[in-house]
Amino acid sequence: MLANHPDREHLRLENVLAALGNPLRLTVVRVLAAGGEHACSAVLSGIPKSTLTHHWRVLRDSGVIWQRPFGRENLLSLRREDLDARFPGLLDVLLGAVNNDALTKESTAKNLPQPSSK
Repeated sequence: MLANHPDREHLRLENVLAALGNPLRLTVVRVLAAGGEHACSAVLSGIPKSTLTHHWRVLRDSGVIWQRPFGRENLLSLRREDLDARFPGLLDVLLGAVNNDALTKESTAKNLPQPSSK
């Protein structure tokens, strides 16, 4: 186990749901669900660094994401395998609801990184 990352068997549904109850954190899960690792600075746009740090901590401590140092940056990835093992189908239902519910989709799209126009 990495520091501040709970082991799979210690993931608690109430902590995961509380972490995902915030639109910014739900947006992070939406981005990370595409797969791979993402630099902290590339996941959300227009958010102060101190606010991002708080959200990364909540997601990490609840067991939703992995966060690992890489040079001067931290890389984030979704703990999909662990979440699917503990709470089968939860992420699929959650992500499906985000994509199918117009209000939720709108609230989670506000801070998505914009594609570069190069």
